[in-house]
Amino acid sequence: MTGRYDDDCVATREILSLVGDKWSVMVIVNLGEGPVRFSDLKRAIEGISQRMLTLTLRGLERDGLLTRTVYPTTPPRVDYALTRLGRTLLEPVSALAMWAQRHRPEIERAREDFERAARPK
Repeated sequence: MTGRYDDDCVATREILSLVGDKWSVMVIVNLGEGPVRFSDLKRAIEGISQRMLTLTLRGLERDGLLTRTVYPTTPPRVDYALTRLGRTLLEPVSALAMWAQRHRPEIERAREDFERAARPK
């Protein structure tokens, strides 16, 4: 029993570490309406660097959550879209993103209270 439980925990941790980071959440949410070009994703996701977007997209593609389509134009056009598996993540990830936006002020207040209480008097 322990082996199966340990395997499940490892699998859960691996998947959550991929889809639970802020950039993956934002990419998945932004791809929810359909295919999006790399440059449009970069503009839509505030604060993400080109390198981080590339790494995030590669990780999601590697795990079968999105597809990358290159069109032979000059310059080349690259579109990203959620796969069927990726679309199954859209609802829970969108709910998580909405929760974060809704509760951001409360979390910021809690952090401020914590920092204030931790300061030496």
